[in-house]
Amino acid sequence: MTLTFDIYPREYSILRLAPDALQPVWTLSPKSFVSITRTASELSIVLATDEVGPGAFQRNDGWRLLGLEGPISFETTGVAAEFTTLIASAGISVFVIATFDTDYLLVQASSLEAAITALERGGHLVRLHT
Repeated sequence: MTLTFDIYPREYSILRLAPDALQPVWTLSPKSFVSITRTASELSIVLATDEVGPGAFQRNDGWRLLGLEGPISFETTGVAAEFTTLIASAGISVFVIATFDTDYLLVQASSLEAAITALERGGHLVRLHT
């Protein structure tokens, strides 16, 4: 199966807030991709670096976002294993986010070209997000 990934043009940040923190107002109407996940131990937010507002939180900047063209059926198996194995084999760390329709992966900006190469060598298509 050939997978198609879209590279988003902006840099992204991964934020960690306290588990009982209120969702920051600046995450309510982002101009691009945003992911918000709350667990018993944290509130995790991913969004474009230039949209991060003020607040007390941990942050990790310099990530690039690739979105897998979807939707991907819930019955389809091995999709995330396919692309994470290719990227891991290239020695690249990946941060994966799954949604109802598809998957997204973030790699450090300094590793973007190597990640693209790994995916393309694995037979997948990588293009700029429009």
